[in-house]
Amino acid sequence: MNNTNNDALKLENQLCFPLYAASKEVIKQYKPYLDAIDLTYTQYITMMILWERKSLTVKELGKRLYLDSGTLTPLLKKLEAKGLITRARSSRDERNLDVTLTEKGEALKQMASDIPEQMAKCVKLSAEDALQLYTLLYKILEKMSEE
Repeated sequence: MNNTNNDALKLENQLCFPLYAASKEVIKQYKPYLDAIDLTYTQYITMMILWERKSLTVKELGKRLYLDSGTLTPLLKKLEAKGLITRARSSRDERNLDVTLTEKGEALKQMASDIPEQMAKCVKLSAEDALQLYTLLYKILEKMSEE
């Protein structure tokens, strides 16, 4: 086997590894803040979209979160059991399931309002570096969803 193939398999040469490790570490930093409001990270990002939009279909949620229905359905059932959302067949198209924020879910927004600021302190990047990283990560997501 030649040296080029060996280098290709070195962990340090993989783009996926620092993405994975950084994601894991950032999500770990969220944990104490999310524990305080009784949400997992995936539940939190779901709630963020609902705080913004109030109601959307499961399909729209999945697309925005890059999650399939097999992952999203149990997550939504848990949020519904907590009284934060409701799920109901769409009156516009019965094939779709609407997810709607409840008053309790809306009230949770106030409790979560300082989390982004707290997280900015944990991820010690300059505003310029953070913007550059944000731009590159979304470029990766766009390119991968074109396939």
